[in-house]
Amino acid sequence: MRETQTVDVVISGLGPTGLTLAHLLGRRGVSVLVLEREPEFYGNARAVYTDDECMRIFQSFDMADELAKDMLQDLVVQFLLPDGRVLNQMYQRERPYGWPANSFFYQPFLENSLADALARYPQVAVRRGREVTRFAQDCSGVTVYHTATEGGRFNCAPAEADTTAPNPAREEAVRASYLVGCDGGRSAVRGQLGVNMTGKSYPNPWIVVDIKEKVGEDCLRHLPYFSFICDPDCPTVSCRQPQGHHRFEFMLMPGQTREYMEDPATVRQFLARHVDVDKVEVLRSLVYTFNALVAERWRDRRVFLAGDAAHMTPQFVGQGMNAGVRDAYNLAWKLAAVLQAVASDTLLDTYQSERAPHARAMIDMSIYMKNYVSVSNPLLSALRNGVTRTLGAMPGVRDYLTGYGFKPRPRYRPGEYFGLPRRRRCSREGEQIPQPRLLSRDGRYLLLDDVTGEGFSLLGFGVDPRATLAPAEQATLERLDARYLTIYPLGGRPQGLDAARGNPGDLLELEDFYEGLPAWLRRSGAGAGHVAILRPDKFVYALVNTDELPAAVRRLVAELGMGAASELLIARPGRSEAGA
Repeated sequence: MRETQTVDVVISGLGPTGLTLAHLLGRRGVSVLVLEREPEFYGNARAVYTDDECMRIFQSFDMADELAKDMLQDLVVQFLLPDGRVLNQMYQRERPYGWPANSFFYQPFLENSLADALARYPQVAVRRGREVTRFAQDCSGVTVYHTATEGGRFNCAPAEADTTAPNPAREEAVRASYLVGCDGGRSAVRGQLGVNMTGKSYPNPWIVVDIKEKVGEDCLRHLPYFSFICDPDCPTVSCRQPQGHHRFEFMLMPGQTREYMEDPATVRQFLARHVDVDKVEVLRSLVYTFNALVAERWRDRRVFLAGDAAHMTPQFVGQGMNAGVRDAYNLAWKLAAVLQAVASDTLLDTYQSERAPHARAMIDMSIYMKNYVSVSNPLLSALRNGVTRTLGAMPGVRDYLTGYGFKPRPRYRPGEYFGLPRRRRCSREGEQIPQPRLLSRDGRYLLLDDVTGEGFSLLGFGVDPRATLAPAEQATLERLDARYLTIYPLGGRPQGLDAARGNPGDLLELEDFYEGLPAWLRRSGAGAGHVAILRPDKFVYALVNTDELPAAVRRLVAELGMGAASELLIARPGRSEAGA
């Protein structure tokens, strides 16, 4: 066995979750080793869709614009009847999180772009063709053993972890503070931990068929949107993708076997209902079943599960990959804070309590969509269509359905998040703040996250968020890489000689061009004179008035467990607990 290497974090798996986590940790200066069992990327698409929340995450490590070059954005999502009539359409013109509500991509493009960009971080290393065989934890770290992979696997079907006995003579070892299993539904990390998954596996299979226009052809122009075809004889999904790629999914009906459906002649027969088969190339056809499962534990001391290793989501709303990207975003800043000694290890306990309920909500939404689309009983199908038309004729309900109102919000459950308790049901603590376009002093438009940075930030609404903070509190916030901003409504920036004599120092003053944040504040019962403390992942830790802000900062420091700084501020006399 080779001499043990030492890093901060080992990531097992280089899919979208592992790639996102490696970027987020690398950007924060954390040393990372990624072990990927496949010697090269799987050559076909699995995930096809991402949303505005995840594009915001890609933005956080400067990859959103690059990835968007190979995406189709703001597509209409629709439900069609077998004869092509539209039953319902969904679209969202607003961009509350700064990005389109939907973006469709071809996964190999996305993975290759993310992988190539890891070269930015000298402290992030990737080793392909290396499989985690076992690991051992103790109070100071985890030793991860890995060996060369014998052949590629490229098997997307969920299964039990490989239990083949490792060969110690061929193993290498790496010592890390933490191990994160991003190794998919077949997770070897989850298998060694002995963590069970609960939920349901669905027996009714579908076949996925990926196609691409042949060179010189333009034969898919009649399929401009993402369509659920609600055909009781053959429920179908038609998914447009970039650069001539397209995906179809067909539900197998009783009597249709895997062998029959994967036969090239059958595939051509089904495709011929929608495209000129002679003008496309079939890249892949595969029958699969799907699962709605969540791991019982996402953390075992120094080992974490993320992505499909922690939860498996039916594909009907495209949230499987996106749930993993959200996992990485939640976990990365917390790992970095602990490793950089600005938070105690207990912060990591909030990873599962925050993420698991949201992942389950996405799974429930996917199951609902599956049930809606895959109705094969003609009577129930007619009932579904009639109810949909009736609801679509009701203005309030129509707006809810067409504007993705049913999608779970990025808002954590009371008592299960890192932040002050909500005083009212509409309070904003534990919710991700919108990302408006802001107008800077020099006339440039900036997205909120581009000016709040990667650490904590304090946003004053019409006020300087530092006004009531003592020097000791500001010094402690500097350890958190905190930034200070004042947000004004359009045309509300201070002016005149009095404003000119002020010395804001490093305070950024910006105007909310579309005034989305003032409206967001009003709906929460807050307004001008309030200050929001934002976590690094742009979730609200606290939303308080300026008099309550010092107590909120002290509460933040105490909950992070920042050592001597925590003791100093907690001991400050006359403190009161904001939000208690």
